[in-house]
Amino acid sequence: MKNKDISFFFNPKSIAIVGASSVAGKLSHAIMNSLKDIGFQGDIYPVNPKYKTIDSMECHQSVSDIKEDVDLAILCIPASQVLGAMEDVARKKAKGAIIVSAGFKETGQEGAELEVRLKKITGETGIRIMGPNCLGVFDNIFKIDTFFVLRERVRRPQVGGLSILSQSGSFAGTIMDELSAEGLGVAKIVNYGNRVDVGETDCLEYLAEDKSTKVVGIYMESVDDGKRFIEAAKSCAQKKPVFAIKVGRHEAGMSAAKSHTGAIAGKYEIYSAAFKKAGIIEVKGYSEFLDACKVLSKQYPADGKRVLVVTDGGGMGASIADACNDFGLQVAEPSQEIKNTLASKLPPFCAVGNPIDLTGSVTDDDYVMAVKEAMAEYDAAIVMVLWGPPTLTDKLIGMLAGAAAELKKPVIICSPGGEYSRKRNRMFEEAGLPVFSSPEEAARAAAVLAKSSR
Repeated sequence: MKNKDISFFFNPKSIAIVGASSVAGKLSHAIMNSLKDIGFQGDIYPVNPKYKTIDSMECHQSVSDIKEDVDLAILCIPASQVLGAMEDVARKKAKGAIIVSAGFKETGQEGAELEVRLKKITGETGIRIMGPNCLGVFDNIFKIDTFFVLRERVRRPQVGGLSILSQSGSFAGTIMDELSAEGLGVAKIVNYGNRVDVGETDCLEYLAEDKSTKVVGIYMESVDDGKRFIEAAKSCAQKKPVFAIKVGRHEAGMSAAKSHTGAIAGKYEIYSAAFKKAGIIEVKGYSEFLDACKVLSKQYPADGKRVLVVTDGGGMGASIADACNDFGLQVAEPSQEIKNTLASKLPPFCAVGNPIDLTGSVTDDDYVMAVKEAMAEYDAAIVMVLWGPPTLTDKLIGMLAGAAAELKKPVIICSPGGEYSRKRNRMFEEAGLPVFSSPEEAARAAAVLAKSSR
């Protein structure tokens, strides 16, 4: 009987690396370095009959030759050798295995037959398998990194509350690098590849109870168990936001998914309906997935679609209003009571509709006052800051972050421009406010937050 507990993939006390090598460029060598660089505190046991020692560590002939207990085995060997190695791992009574090796279902019938035999091993022994054809687990909390992508090429993100589940290794590696560049924090990133055993449903059940995970994003080509997935996703989404991108929505994407991980993608409409039933926020496209990572990990969920726009440039404010309408958001006028309050506190040349145009004579206090006074009637605010006016100072950044925390409503910054603006955008991000460089990006991010209200 399978062990439902998969926590040992994230916090193993010991790892055996099958196919270990001291040769730079080998996947196993890169994985050993990844574990060392992240600061893995457990024991590592290299396994390869060709060596006696690797990096001053004893190299074992097989996993079963290791005298100590082994929680997790990582297999970096040709597909043709995996079944024999897995039988050895099972004899050792390891809890689980990550099979990095490719050459399975994604290559055709012969590879598919190997996966059938792997399923039989996990069914008969209870050992849990992640993969094959995968990167495995990156965990910032328990300090485990089985990704073979080099750190100097794919940077690891800082610690945060976002966890990503991905069937695609290339997507997992790319989003990891992108999140690092954006300064966004991550708890865990999991890539399970061909998903012969452990998949998105097992991981969702685990992440639902994981205190370090505040938001979950899923890259999905296909689903492992539709009914169980909906139940797991619904349970998780009741505790924390869950968003997902479904690829293979069209014929070309479906063909690519099949050749990539051997996934049978299925009709997109079924997935879209399942997402709604489970309370998953559906995003479409890589850019919207990244938007969701940014706004859901940094901001409060929105309670609806009503968006307040505050700007110091009327034309750019109108662009945001148009973009919001394109994404199905509501940019309604404030009540007369709010207008009267704003008019009494702002210079007479300011426009107190929606957008609120503070003009080029704006001050830091004008921005903060406008947001605080008007937000009672709105679910989220997009604040466009054009840094040209000489009356604006860097104090605005902390003041807006403080206002957002006080209001407990999402505040999104839109700040296009060159070097001066970009430097302050980084300061906004460091203060916990998500920043976008165009009206369309900001509106799309607000639409993601509006979806979270459902």
